[in-house]
Amino acid sequence: MTEDSSTTSSANSGGIAGALSAISTASSTIKNAWDSSGGSEVLSSVHSNIPQGTKDYLADAKNKIFNRQHLRSPAVFFGIGEEKPFYLERIPSLVTERLRHNVAFFYLNYILLTAVLFGLTLLISPSAIIGLGLLGFAWMAVIKATSEGSMQVKGITITQKQASIGMGGLSVLVLIWLLSHIFWWTLSTSGFLTGVHCLLRDASMHKDEEDRVEMQGDLSLDEEATFLNTSAGSMA
Repeated sequence: MTEDSSTTSSANSGGIAGALSAISTASSTIKNAWDSSGGSEVLSSVHSNIPQGTKDYLADAKNKIFNRQHLRSPAVFFGIGEEKPFYLERIPSLVTERLRHNVAFFYLNYILLTAVLFGLTLLISPSAIIGLGLLGFAWMAVIKATSEGSMQVKGITITQKQASIGMGGLSVLVLIWLLSHIFWWTLSTSGFLTGVHCLLRDASMHKDEEDRVEMQGDLSLDEEATFLNTSAGSMA
């Protein structure tokens, strides 16, 4: 029985490894197809037509939201070394203030937690991995069929660009179908963990951290300074 279990485990590991390899190959193939179909040029054209002010606003928002300085260390996130990092606050006004502060202070950690849970859930979902592998093989088949620039389907000529656009739309629908349960499970799990942490974590000692101003340079006070002499004269 032990040998059967080890054989089954090895087979599952080999199947997952093969599926991951197929996904990696398929993603590279899809990228090449995207480039050859002119998708990059279309995106570049759209990007060039966006007003510069909008580009600057989006770039600034991206830099602010995904600033690594806002990613708190595990010691801060879990309150390691603090006297009482987790407890349930019972005063409604203080609960509201704690939730508001924790969301603003730990938001990047919560995003990272959600991303990690999504990746782990995807790895332990054989059906999703197999589906992604089959989707990759479908892309490879379409690319091979249109390697000469077009293909014939029941007398209808379909160009490589049209096939790529069609496969892109089909891929979106397949991904929604494959990953919907993973998405909702991840969202519910991360929402629960985030809610518990946000409700119980007392990070009030870090409230002034974002308001801290770094002082640079030396401040030297001369007893003969003019403003001191002026003050002394007025007091006299």
